[in-house]
Amino acid sequence: MRLAAVGSNCIDYYNNIDGGKAFPGGGPVNMAVYTLRLGGEAAYIGPVGDDVYGQIMIETIKAKGVDTSHLRVEKGKTAVTQVELIDGERVFGDYDEGVLEKYKLTDEDIDYIKNFDVVICDVWGKVEGQFKELKEKGIVTAFDCATNPDSEESVKAIPYTDYLFYSVETGDTKEVREQMERIQKQGPKLVICMMGEEGSLCYDGERYHRFGIVPCDHLVDSMGAGDSYIAGFLTGIVDGLSIEGAMEKGAANATENIKVFWSMVTKKIRSRNMKTACKKNDHSASE
Repeated sequence: MRLAAVGSNCIDYYNNIDGGKAFPGGGPVNMAVYTLRLGGEAAYIGPVGDDVYGQIMIETIKAKGVDTSHLRVEKGKTAVTQVELIDGERVFGDYDEGVLEKYKLTDEDIDYIKNFDVVICDVWGKVEGQFKELKEKGIVTAFDCATNPDSEESVKAIPYTDYLFYSVETGDTKEVREQMERIQKQGPKLVICMMGEEGSLCYDGERYHRFGIVPCDHLVDSMGAGDSYIAGFLTGIVDGLSIEGAMEKGAANATENIKVFWSMVTKKIRSRNMKTACKKNDHSASE
C-alpha cells in the first residue's frame, strides 16, 4: 500500500526520561511509520515549525523511510505535548499545536496525493474541510474521528470519507451499532469502530463484521494501538483481503506496536532505576 498521511503531527516531550526527551508522533505520522513496517510506502504531508522540534520530527521520520517531500517548514513552533512516564503509563499535560493551527493543503499537495492508494487524516489534522475536494478528484479517503464522530471536524469529513474509524470504551452495544449505521448512511463505504480489549467492529451497510484482539503478554499502555490498527486495516483492504482479513491484520499490527512500546518502557524504567541505585550507592559511600 502507498499511504499519504496528512495533517497533524506532534512531539511528545517526556519530562522525566533522561532529563527530558522528545519523541515524534501524531496519528498520521504514526500511521505512515506503521505502514512502512508492513512493507508499504508512505509519505507525510503536513507542517512543522522552524524550531529544534521540527528538525527532530523531519530527521526522525526521514530515517524511518517516510517521504517528507511535501512536509512544510513554517515560521513558528512545532506542535508539542508535555508527557510524563509514571510506572509505565503515560500522563499527558499541556498541548500547544503551534503552526498546525492554520494548516491547509495546497493544490500542489493535492495533486501529489493523487499518486497514493489512500489518504488518511485525523480529527486534529485541520484538513477535514478539504475532504470534499479530495473525494471529487477520485482520491480514496480515510478519516480517524478518535472518540468523537459527532465533532465538528468529523461531521465535515464523514460524507467524503471511504473508510471511517473511531474508538469507543463501551464495547459492542446497541447504541454503538445504531451510531455506526447512522454514520454509514452519510457516505462511508465502511465504518470501523475500535473497541480496545474487545477488538473491533465493522459495518458495511448490510452487515456487521467482528474481530477480537491478538493477545499481548504485556499490555501496559494501548496508546498508538489505534493508529497501528488503522495502518494494518487499510493495508489489508488495499492488498485485497476480506473485511475480516483486514480486521485481523489491523489487530495483529496493533499488538506488535504495543510490544514495541512495552520494550521501550521497560528499557527506560530499568535505566532510570539503575541511575537511582547508582546515586544511592554514591551517597552511601560518601557518608
